[in-house]
Amino acid sequence: MSTETSEGIVTLLIRHRVREGREREYEGWLRRTVDVAKGYPGHLGVDVLREQDGDRRRFTCVLRFASTGQLQAWLESADRRRLIEEVAPLLTDGDRLELSPGREFWFTPGDVNPPPRWKQACVSFLAILPLSLLVPLLWQPLFEALPWLGGYLPSNVLITLGIVLLVVYLFMPAVTRWFSAWLNAH
Repeated sequence: MSTETSEGIVTLLIRHRVREGREREYEGWLRRTVDVAKGYPGHLGVDVLREQDGDRRRFTCVLRFASTGQLQAWLESADRRRLIEEVAPLLTDGDRLELSPGREFWFTPGDVNPPPRWKQACVSFLAILPLSLLVPLLWQPLFEALPWLGGYLPSNVLITLGIVLLVVYLFMPAVTRWFSAWLNAH
């Protein structure tokens, strides 16, 4: 199950509950699986969220592909079938694919308890502040070369667009991974 954004990017949630004591084996399997998936056309990345669910660890993989067809090719591949057969004994309730809302996941997908808003604000601030200082400087040579782009409205549109794209596609996924332990400590 997936959702396709207007840009064509498809996001899929894969949830696994790992049997107690099998977490290390699962982590090894997960690393191999991510490496194999990277080799498929259209693979845009995966973020893994880890949380404790009673006596078991729950892993939520947020998988992104460039199109529905490319995601489907991965899901129906012999490589993925082999990997799912391999991991089955480690899971308590199988390989669960879930439809995600039509949005990117910065903090938590679906029904996972989100971190407190103040923590979300801190992490967002850390991702956005350096960009708000750097991006205007990067646009400055273009604004000087083309003065009509340096006007109040065009320059702010370009600067804001640059910051938003960098935050959504590069910085926020990395920053939330780096701070995941802190974000998930309630």
